[in-house]
Amino acid sequence: MNPTDFAYSLTRYLSHYLPGLRNLSPNTVLAYRDMFKLMIRFAEVERKISPEKLTLSAIDAVFVEDFLAWLEATQGSSIATRNQRLAAIHAFFQYLQREKPEMMVQCQQIIAIKMKKTSKPTVNYLKVDIIKQLLAVPDTNDKFGFRDSVLLGLLYDTGSRVSEIIELRPLDLHLKTPASVSVTGKGRKTRQCPISLTLAENITAYLEVWGLTASERAGSPLFVNHKGEKISRAGVTYILKKYMRAIKDAPPKVSPHVLRHSKAVHLLEAGVNLVYIRDQLGHEKITSTQVYLKTNPEMRRAAFAKAARTLPEQEKSPAWIADNNLLNYLNSLGK
Repeated sequence: MNPTDFAYSLTRYLSHYLPGLRNLSPNTVLAYRDMFKLMIRFAEVERKISPEKLTLSAIDAVFVEDFLAWLEATQGSSIATRNQRLAAIHAFFQYLQREKPEMMVQCQQIIAIKMKKTSKPTVNYLKVDIIKQLLAVPDTNDKFGFRDSVLLGLLYDTGSRVSEIIELRPLDLHLKTPASVSVTGKGRKTRQCPISLTLAENITAYLEVWGLTASERAGSPLFVNHKGEKISRAGVTYILKKYMRAIKDAPPKVSPHVLRHSKAVHLLEAGVNLVYIRDQLGHEKITSTQVYLKTNPEMRRAAFAKAARTLPEQEKSPAWIADNNLLNYLNSLGK
């Protein structure tokens, strides 16, 4: 059986366009793949169309709207997840309308499907004293405790995503003063994240303990699990939750991303310019970073107060305003 136009277009999109022309990371490509796996399952279960018979003509706007409703009703997807799936669908059909101009109307009808409105979640972050307690919990005399200490320190100090931290290798470290880490984020864009002198010293000792100083180990994973394999996202989450349980006033629910939020908020509280924080976090747009201003009203008040000291003040009203006869004359012109 010959492959359908959907099978051909999807294969080219996932294996060539996204990783090649768009230079998206493997994790991002996998996220797109998972969305299409759900769509194929929907077609098979709800529309009785087997994967080998699913064509592009079958995936119209009604099909997509029904698929999104199915995600919420039967898969328990939140509105945010539903919108993420729709964003992936939009991206595919934006690509497809350039590849297949004859399908432009169908593509644009799908692209026109709107996101559902949802309230933006508040940014959760940990206070400085909680972070200090967290970083002090791991037993650095133990090999894996030392790993956890450096791992958590890098997560917080760089403000990186978990997916970025687990991909680090010794060659990404620049431990001479001023110390920094080369972090590769979304779109495979690399940024330089400065780290503290203390963390740089700890990492230097960590490389010795874990045998990562040899040149042949430069491309090895910086963090591995007990099996010697690159640590996973789930592994990092487990490590964080384990140590958070040892802190008395720790919040009941916490994820590694909270350390990223915490770093951003703490930098803002320290008076660091929002542009530098954007670069540290790897945000493409400053609007993504501005969300942290909403976490603390006092920071906004302080920012306005600081601006008020440097912005020009309004001049006093000119003396002629006190001339009642002139004002009466001007007011009469509008009557």
